[in-house]
Amino acid sequence: MVHTCVVAGCRNRRTPGTSLSFYRFPRDAERKQRWIAAVNRQGWLPNDGSRLCSTHFISGKQVKNPRSPDYVPSIFTAEMKEPGPPEAAADKQEARVEAANALLFLQRQGGSGPNESSPKEREGSASSSMSADDEDEDDESTSDGKDEAFARTSNLDDLLKALRRENQALRESVEKMSLSESSLRNDAEKVKFYTGLPNFFVLETVMLLLAPHMDAIRNMKLSKFQQLLLTLMRLRLDLRNQDLAYRFGVKVGTVVRTVHHMVNIMSSTLVPTAVFWPSRAELRKNLPVALRASCPDCAVIVDCFTVPCEGPVASGNKPQQGTAAACNVLNYLIGVAPQGVVTFVSRGILGNVSPRDLAESCGFLCKLLPGDVVLASRDLDISDAVAARGARFGTAQGSLAAGGAATDVQAHVERVVSMVRRRYAMLTGPVESPFASAAERTSNMSTFDKIVQVACALNNLCISAAPLE
Repeated sequence: MVHTCVVAGCRNRRTPGTSLSFYRFPRDAERKQRWIAAVNRQGWLPNDGSRLCSTHFISGKQVKNPRSPDYVPSIFTAEMKEPGPPEAAADKQEARVEAANALLFLQRQGGSGPNESSPKEREGSASSSMSADDEDEDDESTSDGKDEAFARTSNLDDLLKALRRENQALRESVEKMSLSESSLRNDAEKVKFYTGLPNFFVLETVMLLLAPHMDAIRNMKLSKFQQLLLTLMRLRLDLRNQDLAYRFGVKVGTVVRTVHHMVNIMSSTLVPTAVFWPSRAELRKNLPVALRASCPDCAVIVDCFTVPCEGPVASGNKPQQGTAAACNVLNYLIGVAPQGVVTFVSRGILGNVSPRDLAESCGFLCKLLPGDVVLASRDLDISDAVAARGARFGTAQGSLAAGGAATDVQAHVERVVSMVRRRYAMLTGPVESPFASAAERTSNMSTFDKIVQVACALNNLCISAAPLE
């Protein structure tokens, strides 16, 4: 910063290479008033930027000893307004120093002497000399120090730009590590890892489908997108509630309520959209080549899978009559279209349940039409029940799927079922007790039943798990 002396008529300025020092007005009120009086400018008062150059002091610098003649500026002659040549300035400064020492000696001779000052005077002199303000240190520095300070000042802009770049890089790093909509938008791998969906476009489509039904959920801590992301992470990675609470900065109770609310919304909104039984014409139109010759009337490929429960189920899904209640597993029947998408998922039945009982109790048989062909990778003991609906049942080893198609059918079902369970780890169990019990008194479906259906619906939004081509 360039300083100009405030004395009227003095043109001295602080510039690079100058030998002058510039002093701000003292903080001490009495001394400051004496400086103002010495400057003698009518109605003028100094501000924080006001400076007085060293040419107005006898010794060429201010002295903080009240007994010194340079305690207050006193040189205001015309010849001091403009600095002369360097040699003349040096001679004048030496003369000022000698005059100041002489005046100080005379003052001491007129008093009690340099070694006979009173304790109060010594205390005042010591305190005055020891109370140098930090703000004056730069004013009393040498010209080299002033040049160095000027150089540092000139580099402040570069330093500020570097700090701004560093701040921006840190912001981008934090944003990239956070679980927010913007951090997932351009990172398909991150979307796939946390949600199981192939990219952000599919995730955004699911969000648009569910958003109108989420208005009733009042959650000040989590946005709609965060509620969906939290639920998908629960299904996808099977994270514990406490883990999710730490990740999203909420309480465990908020996590539990959010998961239950979102599962109910997705079960009523997403599942009917993504998991449905196609018409016979649609099935035949898109029948894969592997089954087009051997099983042109194939409507569905079925299989059963079980999920262990974490503890005894209090109510809701009860085991079938005559089964052992100690067998704490949930049984599900899943139907896969030849095209590789899930078209049917039963509710869970607790206990040792035969595939026949499971098929008859879950409503699967009602989907079949006369002439339909139901395939399975293994014997599920449902042929009689299927025949009663006018359809036919065959296994991969049976006559309905001869030759190479038999191996394709078996691998097809196993890949689809394993893909759904691998994509959403929560389906591998064990099922927590709150999820295994009935979600509503009027419904036989538990929250976990809805989770299984939601996982199948989300899987259908991805690329076909195992197309029969």
